[in-house]
Amino acid sequence: MGAGNVDADRPDVRTARRTVSAAVSFNQLLSDQPQPEIAGSAVVLGEAHVGAGAILAQGLVVRAHGGAVSIGNHSAILENGVVIGTPEHPVEVGQRTVFGHRALIVGSAIGDLCEIGNGAILMPGSRLGRGCILGEGTLVPPDTVIPAGSVLVGRPPHVIRSATDADRERLAVLRQHQTNLTDHPGTIVHGPLQAGERMGTLYAYRDKTPSIGTGALLFDSAEITGDVVIGADTLIGAGVKIIGDSHGPVRIGSRVQILENTVLHLLPDNQLIIEDDAVIGPGAMIHGCHIGRSSVVEPGAIVCDGSVVGAESVVRAGACVKQRDRFGDRSVLDGFPARLTGTLTGPPPVPGWALPRDAVATLRRLPQ
Repeated sequence: MGAGNVDADRPDVRTARRTVSAAVSFNQLLSDQPQPEIAGSAVVLGEAHVGAGAILAQGLVVRAHGGAVSIGNHSAILENGVVIGTPEHPVEVGQRTVFGHRALIVGSAIGDLCEIGNGAILMPGSRLGRGCILGEGTLVPPDTVIPAGSVLVGRPPHVIRSATDADRERLAVLRQHQTNLTDHPGTIVHGPLQAGERMGTLYAYRDKTPSIGTGALLFDSAEITGDVVIGADTLIGAGVKIIGDSHGPVRIGSRVQILENTVLHLLPDNQLIIEDDAVIGPGAMIHGCHIGRSSVVEPGAIVCDGSVVGAESVVRAGACVKQRDRFGDRSVLDGFPARLTGTLTGPPPVPGWALPRDAVATLRRLPQ
């Protein structure tokens, strides 16, 4: 589907440039111009406001429910990131703010002139003031408020100091000393929040071909390879990669959600099993493990080979379940490496950043 469509009939709208030329760098901010640059492989689902001169780089997925994503003028979100905004937790990105590769922005508000490192995770309700600097892989938990000018790192984040004049000069150099804020109205970009027209891309590997269950739904940019079986009414999100090559089988149950830019793979002589009704991602990395029914793996979490996560459990955002660790049912896992931090009394609810349980029916788009 690419970057979606531009609403050219509205008076407050300019034309977005969808770029496929290799001559354009999505790692260099644009000079002052009224239209954004959107890579041909970026995906916008729903309606998002994208500012003048903003960059949506290759492999980025933006999911905007009810127009709940706004990206400010001359800001940039680089390769393979995910942006998810809902009416309850919209995404609001200020001007001239830059996100590194594989950043996950879920229902967060970020001020002007921030610098967000590769692999950072911003969870719903979090707020960053103007001029914040986040180190690579920093996790900002739900409802956390970070004061303007803070420099922070870690999971959870630690404010190590306030930004200095040297920091601000370095960021100004990265922006070609263009740090002024502008009043361009920006662009409304929208793509249907639907799937199923092409049902992703399926690749055979040797004698193994992916098997897709009845009623399952794949977004168009999903890719599935080899010995993979997907159960009925399961949803595979945009940019998901599931790789069941010669290393072993991948078995995904019914009514599972595997969300944007999540990767599933495994080591040799192993298997990967995700049981019914689990919710995985976005931006998670799932290796040859066993995830129990109705479990939730939050954004950016990692579950490694040989590990077991029991039924109705939660793996918190950014946590890493290390190889061969085993946890029982209704576990709450957090940390790097993950440890048992609590026990649930019932199954976890479907997170607000996930798709509703009836999404397979409501998002289906039939081939034309």
